[in-house]
Amino acid sequence: MTGVAAAFGYVGGWLDPHRLTPQRIVDRLQVNGGLHPGYRRNHAKGVCVIGYFDSNGQAARYSKAALFAPGRTPLVGRFAIPGGNPHAPDFGVPIRSLALRLTQADGQQWRTGMNSMPVFPVATPQAFYEQLAAGRPDPATGKPDPAKQAAFFAAHPETSAFRAWAKNHKPSASYATETYYGLNAFYFVDSAGTRHAVRWRVVADNGPEGVAPAPPPEDLLESELRRRLAQGPLRWRLLVTLGQADDPTADATRTWPQDRPEIDAGSVVLERSEPQAQGACRDINFDPLILPAGIAGSDDPLLPARSSAYAESYRRRTAEQAGGAAVHAQEPHR
Repeated sequence: MTGVAAAFGYVGGWLDPHRLTPQRIVDRLQVNGGLHPGYRRNHAKGVCVIGYFDSNGQAARYSKAALFAPGRTPLVGRFAIPGGNPHAPDFGVPIRSLALRLTQADGQQWRTGMNSMPVFPVATPQAFYEQLAAGRPDPATGKPDPAKQAAFFAAHPETSAFRAWAKNHKPSASYATETYYGLNAFYFVDSAGTRHAVRWRVVADNGPEGVAPAPPPEDLLESELRRRLAQGPLRWRLLVTLGQADDPTADATRTWPQDRPEIDAGSVVLERSEPQAQGACRDINFDPLILPAGIAGSDDPLLPARSSAYAESYRRRTAEQAGGAAVHAQEPHR
């Protein structure tokens, strides 16, 4: 569970500043993961990818966003693992992430950050902060205090679905074979102004995962991705679930019933990768509330919290990049 607590930097700047602020949550991420100048405070280790979204037009009935009309929309993305250490071993945590920025012809963007877990551990920014505090490594052992973590989970029964998933999930040996979930609810807005509650995920169509060597190398995921891309583009199906009136939109710890209608909106296609130190994804803040007309945020309190914390992390790392080129030359995995 050590790295799992760093899956997201969720906190809202709209909260009482004496209780919780973006600065405090990013400070906590730095304490847990260590300070690595010029890097993201979470998901620090990653790789850029370039490709496009190939829409089949089936989502255009529910969203007026231009990217859902039939055709291709260019994208820049980033695979990563949770945590603030850019040199962490790939197999230290079971979660992989995929963030995307799709840019329409009119300049409007859809940015989304997805993870390979079907639910989030907690439902509020305050609970996430408490989870980070419980997961702080003990300087004497380098690991969290089991008693503090047990106390946190006992006080937060909403974590049970996530813990059940994490207990049986093994770290993947490939970014290319994972399903990535948007986790939070959003709304699609159609041409008549009607809002449709949605959640989305992208499902891999890239063959079997393969077997990692034992013990696996610390940097297997990026090299494995390059090998796959050298053989051709990689594809994921974008599946959008339509919620009903009684489905929760403000709680990322709860899934929706499996019988909800689903739209196959098209394919996410990745054509090449780039090292993040020089790649196109390096300076992108994958703020999930940067949305085109036709997609809107829900009442999930984690959404404005993510936006605030991402902005704070972006402010810090870009200031460090501007002021310390020599540091970055020694740390190529930014």
